[in-house]
Amino acid sequence: MTLLSYLLRRLVGFAAVMVGISIITFGISHLVPTDPAIVALGDHATDEQIDAFREKYGLNKPVAEQYWIYVTNLIQGDLGISLRTRRPVSADLRDFFPATFELSLTALVLSILIGVPAGVVSATARNRLPDHIVRIVSLIGGSVPIFWLGLILIGFFYGRLGWLPGGARIDKFIPPPPLITGLFTVDSLLAGDYKAFWSSVHHLLLPALALGYFSTAIIARMMRSSMLEVLHQQYVLSAQARGFRQGRVVWRHAARNALIPAVTTIGVTFGSLLSGAVLTETIFSWPGLGRYATNSAINLDFPAVMGVTLLAALVYTVANLVVDVGYHWLDPRIRNG
Repeated sequence: MTLLSYLLRRLVGFAAVMVGISIITFGISHLVPTDPAIVALGDHATDEQIDAFREKYGLNKPVAEQYWIYVTNLIQGDLGISLRTRRPVSADLRDFFPATFELSLTALVLSILIGVPAGVVSATARNRLPDHIVRIVSLIGGSVPIFWLGLILIGFFYGRLGWLPGGARIDKFIPPPPLITGLFTVDSLLAGDYKAFWSSVHHLLLPALALGYFSTAIIARMMRSSMLEVLHQQYVLSAQARGFRQGRVVWRHAARNALIPAVTTIGVTFGSLLSGAVLTETIFSWPGLGRYATNSAINLDFPAVMGVTLLAALVYTVANLVVDVGYHWLDPRIRNG
């Protein structure tokens, strides 16, 4: 199966998932026992103002027609107007999403860089001290709540040691870099502003560690389990019998095949990082999508909540599509199947 045909099959499934997500989000917004017109205008709005609002946004039309209007607007990139900020939801998402994406991506990279080698080392040193350390750290990472870990990190590294900042994206005395991608680390490098770059990196470390610890533990445990299975395969034993260096056998032959089931975990992990960012951004005063979603939900801002849900579903689905492509690259059985 060629990569192109493989991608086309996955894109059809991607479109079906997004249609299903749009139906679910639209349905949930209509199941909430609250009138959007009253939420937007307040309790003191007159009947004429409420009727005018419903007429303007099509809330007085049949549900099927409302959904058709909703989907038509989505195709045109119109997610509606936020009832809280009075701005287009698409503009709000464009402003807040880069901060969350930068935080989640950094947490994922740290999780992979730490979790994959830790899992490999744990498997090759089974039942010895490195294995016990990795298993204990992974067990703690899978049990500790994000908000508790975030508070501990702030109290220790910021409150006691003063090594790292406790919140925000950049020092308040340093101007943000010119807006290019919305990612402060990338934009500061593109602008050649290394002072802003190091400041943004320092501000990223604590929230990324707090957010990525759980994912690191999951990836390490999955990698360990997969490596233990692969290390007993015939081709690995044959390579060892032929006298190949242990490092080459482990990292070049065994680790690549052990990555195949771990790739799924990594893809699913990125979606969980987006949901976990809600708590992390609240604790670290991170101006991202998580805080925006929290404030919108508290204020019953339906267009904003639906926009955040659709964007999260889109990112999650794209991550799974990337995982499928990774499978195609790692596993020759899929390429030749």
